[in-house]
Amino acid sequence: MPSLQINEVAPRDGLQIEAEFVPTADKIGLIDALSATGLARIEATSFVSPKAIPQLRDAAEVVTTIQRRPGVGITVLVPNVKGAERALACHVDEVNLVMSASESHGLANLRMTPTQSLEQFAAIVETVRAQPQGREVFINASLSTTFGCPFEGEVPEARVLDLVERQLALGVQGVSLCDTTGMANPAQVRRLCEAVLARFPETPFTLHFHNTRGMGLANALAAWQAGITRFDASLGGLGGCPYAPGATGNVCSEDLVHMFEAMGVSTGVDLDALLKVSASLPGLIGHDTPGQVAKAGKADRRYPMPAR
Repeated sequence: MPSLQINEVAPRDGLQIEAEFVPTADKIGLIDALSATGLARIEATSFVSPKAIPQLRDAAEVVTTIQRRPGVGITVLVPNVKGAERALACHVDEVNLVMSASESHGLANLRMTPTQSLEQFAAIVETVRAQPQGREVFINASLSTTFGCPFEGEVPEARVLDLVERQLALGVQGVSLCDTTGMANPAQVRRLCEAVLARFPETPFTLHFHNTRGMGLANALAAWQAGITRFDASLGGLGGCPYAPGATGNVCSEDLVHMFEAMGVSTGVDLDALLKVSASLPGLIGHDTPGQVAKAGKADRRYPMPAR
């Protein structure tokens, strides 16, 4: 039984900001390859308006065509009730709702304050709960700028705890704490993770880090030391938020898996298989990726002695 769960977000969070549209067949092939590596969940796409994110305009076709492997949850981002209805029609396993802990970032990213986002959450939860019996769809909420806002600076811990409590009261089942612009540091991460786990011990929390300032892996380690066992990560380190100035890619999936496996912490992921999929990314998106292990190889890689 793996000690950790890794949620792969590259098909959504990574591809949404690529300059060029990745063909639908290539997206499907990427997700199918990822689903064979032992990942717990894959965030396949986002059911947003094609005008807002044209790179993901093929959401329904992608989700209804990919292979559905037992044990691999397919989650999608839904911004509103209409998006939730479209996602539910595609028989997803999980919907991911998004709001910001910061009023400024919420207005910039979603055109909504946190209070308005929570009102929309209530309508989405009601829509999901109206599904026929036997069709249980997990409801997760991602809380952006948990560790800091690029417009406002520090986000008080008390505000984060209050928003999590209000999300859960609406019927949200899991919560992702997101370092949207890579502002977090390991000490801060450990404090907040310990606080949320102490206050909401029955809630599955996922940590979502960006590597904007090179602290993604250190922050993941701090979260794990605090008791977190679920992490978002993106193949090759792809990703970033178009409404968060300076934000770069997510913590890299293969780098994260490599770190934990080297420590003896089981992720359930076949790292060699994951690296093979990662090696295909530059050809898919037309540029290099920031991941490190794909370039340097695993730590147990050995080289021949130089010739004398």
